[in-house]
Amino acid sequence: MQHSGLSFLIVLCLLVVPAYAAGPQDTKTEKPLIDMMKENPASIPLEPKRDDSLHAENLYRDCKDNPKRDPGPINIQKAEFGLSYQGIPTFFRAPVALCPEDLTVKVTKTVTNKDGEKVTMTEPTHVAIMGASLDMSVGQRGTAFAPQAIRTAEIVIPWGTKVGHPTVGYIDPIINLNIVDYGDAPIDILSQERSIISVHKMVKEIAETGTIPVIVGGDHSLMYPDVVAITDVYGKDKVGVIHFDAHFDGIPLLFGHYLSHGAPVRRLIDEGHVKGRNFVQIGLNSGKPGLDDLKWMRENQVRYHFMNEIDRDGWEQVLKRALAEATDGTEYIFVSIDTDVLDPAWAPGMGTPEPGGMTIRELFPMLRALGVAAEIVGVDLVEVNPIVDQTYRSKLVALRALREVLTGIAMRKQGITDPFYVDPLWADHGVPLKRPQ
Repeated sequence: MQHSGLSFLIVLCLLVVPAYAAGPQDTKTEKPLIDMMKENPASIPLEPKRDDSLHAENLYRDCKDNPKRDPGPINIQKAEFGLSYQGIPTFFRAPVALCPEDLTVKVTKTVTNKDGEKVTMTEPTHVAIMGASLDMSVGQRGTAFAPQAIRTAEIVIPWGTKVGHPTVGYIDPIINLNIVDYGDAPIDILSQERSIISVHKMVKEIAETGTIPVIVGGDHSLMYPDVVAITDVYGKDKVGVIHFDAHFDGIPLLFGHYLSHGAPVRRLIDEGHVKGRNFVQIGLNSGKPGLDDLKWMRENQVRYHFMNEIDRDGWEQVLKRALAEATDGTEYIFVSIDTDVLDPAWAPGMGTPEPGGMTIRELFPMLRALGVAAEIVGVDLVEVNPIVDQTYRSKLVALRALREVLTGIAMRKQGITDPFYVDPLWADHGVPLKRPQ
């Protein structure tokens, strides 16, 4: 399946690149490219007369060119509700938004709160979910297909109607929050560096409206433009990061490149976007970090929690520590979820699988608790690789992980303050146990 996926990417390049490279261009160089690289290995020559209109960040459509309409989310579904396999694929079958002004318009709707009471809510968009199909440096190519796969990942839960949660009761984030699908960021499929400018632009555009951006990747290099955009809006000293990952992603250079899926943490801390003492890693379970890496992490006060700590003390204690560390002197939290924090038994389709990771019984409640306990201003979900998973498991687990974060945000909005909250009606059947005499 990997070979067929690679073949598809090659065919896609052959089809797409001519469209982006249209127009008369002089492709000749003074010397053969291979000689240029031999003379100066640090230089990567690109086309000398590049058309700026083909930069990824310039491929966005101008909102002024859209048909005239009142701003606000656009429901593109034909029906009021449907089963998981019905409807036009958007994240959670949410309405779409095309422009920042769509996010700021207040939407009035009647929802049922956790107590079963109907209340009218008039508020702007709370969460905008976007795709970013960047996978230049992933362990196994194919994570670029994740945004579309996750849009169609649900197998059981219907859309357009409220459903209960097996732990926290009658709280459905898709109903209780205003959520939109904000589309996908344009990507230069041959340049990691050019693509991050486009991603940063879109994430910042969402965050500037007060909406929470949720970025679905793509590989973990995305954390760099995602977090930079968030700190550009909220302030570099005001945002802590909680990072779920089997790897520390702080490699200084990978094959001589500053930016890769193994380097975003190094860039964010070295460049001062996030303080090391507010950058918290959970679930480390691989050969990286090594000894030198751990020295760098300690020198920069990066907080880390290996799987052995979760095994020893339990996920609740580790989460409490991580929250205290990430919020020490900050006001907001960004949550980064690399699916390889999970053992591959739960989600085999990922960029860089590492046996021995978390179970979903640990990750899901941790994500939900974060939404309750912290003011989340951004989330990314990365490294899902549907190409290498013949089943529905990986994309469904990823979608449900995203749903758990949103459930926590919805719980916080309804006034729940206990990150480990269990609805009493869902806790047990309420009939006293008759013990045998």
